[in-house]
Amino acid sequence: MQTILITGASRGIGAALAREFAAHGYSLALNCRQQTDALEHLAQELRETYRIPILTFVGNVGDPAFVRELFDRTSREIGPVSILINNAGISHIGLLQDMSYEQWRTVMNTNTDSVFLCCKHAIPDMLSRGHGYILNISSVWGNMGASCECAYSASKGAVNAFTKALARELAPSGITVNAIACGAVDTDMNACFSPEERAALEQEIPCGRYGTPQEVASLAYQLVNSGSYLTGQIITLDGGWT
Repeated sequence: MQTILITGASRGIGAALAREFAAHGYSLALNCRQQTDALEHLAQELRETYRIPILTFVGNVGDPAFVRELFDRTSREIGPVSILINNAGISHIGLLQDMSYEQWRTVMNTNTDSVFLCCKHAIPDMLSRGHGYILNISSVWGNMGASCECAYSASKGAVNAFTKALARELAPSGITVNAIACGAVDTDMNACFSPEERAALEQEIPCGRYGTPQEVASLAYQLVNSGSYLTGQIITLDGGWT
């Protein structure tokens, strides 16, 4: 039984990822930063439904000490991480000149530092086994940028470049690294939009709607099982929007 670590797993895309991989029999290590009750409820639901080992971790995956303990405990209790999905992320909407340095660092820590730290701790066990899979959940704004979301766009652009570079570094060792660049997905992160703003955005998307977390999760499962030759790719899932 393979062990998969999913960060930002308490709701939205992360919860959909957890459900998708649980349904296929994977052991799960699930993380969130604050939504303890939601994470525990999800874990209990999946334990009862699928009878699989599940660990939960509440904390900041941008904190080196927390990430070290997360990987150490996961390896001890349910096995080394063979699949890592870096999904934890936050946004910040506003003019750049109104953004404080602390707000900038919070976005970068959550969205980018966490990817570095989790990959750093996942890679040694993957190298020793000669295989592994890393999937980063990114955004179309990392490809093209979004007005009033400079920090978020920069963080996801960094994740995309990181993905390509790390894939080149690890491909000779049998470790695959890809990213999904999501478009407008119907999650709490996009709940800030008014009904009018939401309708206007949907009109811009050729598919005429937001994506669903389950669509992201289904693609993630396909990618993880697609073989090692598909690596170093930023795969856009946006309904034809960009």
